[in-house]
Amino acid sequence: MELIDAVFLVAIIMFSAVIHELMHGVAANKLGDPTARLLGRLTLNPIVHLDAFGSVLLPIVLALTHSPVLFGWAKPIPYNPFNLRPGRFSEAIVAGAGPASNLVIAFLGGAVIRSGILPGYNEIFFLIIAVNIMLCIFNLIPIPPLDGSKVLSAILPRALSMSYNQWRTKMEYNPFIGMGIVLVLILFLGDAFGNLIYGVAHLIAGV
Repeated sequence: MELIDAVFLVAIIMFSAVIHELMHGVAANKLGDPTARLLGRLTLNPIVHLDAFGSVLLPIVLALTHSPVLFGWAKPIPYNPFNLRPGRFSEAIVAGAGPASNLVIAFLGGAVIRSGILPGYNEIFFLIIAVNIMLCIFNLIPIPPLDGSKVLSAILPRALSMSYNQWRTKMEYNPFIGMGIVLVLILFLGDAFGNLIYGVAHLIAGV
């Protein structure tokens, strides 16, 4: 992949990751926690959301080395779960808002391709779909600190949820361990992960 193509791809990842994190903050604010709003994080300004490694360097390296899997992240939105409206699903709603926003973007891209209104830009919209499906699936992996761990905690039966939460709490104190496990899994299952992403993207785009 040429450098200019890699930079364009990173721009899509950055935009999509910013929307992802912003929606975490929006959901938390709606459920009673103003932390992100008070810290100025409820904005589309990418400067306040971007992580130098996860939003720029890593995606460029993966793109230039023709990795079968492309992913990245922005700075996590801060929130205080104790401020959220009481309820078993409040934290899961905040966590799920990020991946859900990526899924919405992917379906919007699919709608543009299927409608045929911008046929000259189908490749760009397909890339937007693929990136957002990647972010959605990646973040729903149920290993802390990823969003999927909070979603899974809410939907498990209570007995299993309590045991899982004990493990999740320990892992959240050591987020680098969790991310290390995720990265190792992706390295070993990269081709399968990539096939899943592009398979879903083709299904959404109808191509």
